[in-house]
Amino acid sequence: MSEQAIIFPVGDDELLGILHPGAPQAVRGVLVVVGGPQYRVGSHRQFLLLARHLAAAGIPVFRFDYRGMGDSTGAQRDFERVGDDIRAAIDTFQAQLPDLREVIVWGLCDAASIALITAPKEPRIHGLVLANPWVRTGESLARAYLKTYYIKRLFSRDFWVNLLRGRFNPVASLRSVFSLLRRLAGSSGPAAQGESAGNPTGPLPQRMAEGWRRYRGPILLILSGDDLTAAEFRDTAATDPAWAGLLKQSRVTLRELPQANHTFSRQAWRDQVAQWTLEWVRSGEE
Repeated sequence: MSEQAIIFPVGDDELLGILHPGAPQAVRGVLVVVGGPQYRVGSHRQFLLLARHLAAAGIPVFRFDYRGMGDSTGAQRDFERVGDDIRAAIDTFQAQLPDLREVIVWGLCDAASIALITAPKEPRIHGLVLANPWVRTGESLARAYLKTYYIKRLFSRDFWVNLLRGRFNPVASLRSVFSLLRRLAGSSGPAAQGESAGNPTGPLPQRMAEGWRRYRGPILLILSGDDLTAAEFRDTAATDPAWAGLLKQSRVTLRELPQANHTFSRQAWRDQVAQWTLEWVRSGEE
């Protein structure tokens, strides 16, 4: 069965999805939620290639643009306001494949974040694949930038060569470092941290941690090594009390690509992510 374009409604808007059917009578499939902003249902064919890899192995895939993204209609919206779009996509996925009972949601960046927040409220979500989840706050960005950029540069041979040859402006860099330190100092403390994790208006990292706790299904976490977003997530998970112990749960599988960028743009990285996804999806089949 060939790939099929499907238009489905959410309110007064029309969303576009692509169905990759996989094996007949499959009971488990993967719903790819696109992080934004993107077009043509994903970044640089990544999701197309991922979907075809899984479908060729018998795993059905449905990838779609939520409202205001890509080829779907509607006003562009914050990624935290697409829960209805995800539920409608699951409805459509299951309507097309009546035997489908278990849905794995695959998300990159902010799509991983909203999948984690949505999953505890949607019992049809059987598992989550979270790639480089977005947890950004002013504090997390400043801290990750200090650790992944400035500290790393101090141990770089090129940094010292350029400094000694006068090709580097230490004053400008110091100003930037002090600016980041001021941001960190200003964002510390209970008042800056916002409301509690249980409050839906609280900081994003805490609400994601709450979603992680409340969701009881298996999680595959994929992190890149050359990505500021992944660095922010690592640092948040290691330092924020709300995340204490969550990545060490037995239901969590962690896979890391040390050289990969945010969107796994090289073929070897994409292929590895696709194979990890396939193996993990299959590992939970009865």
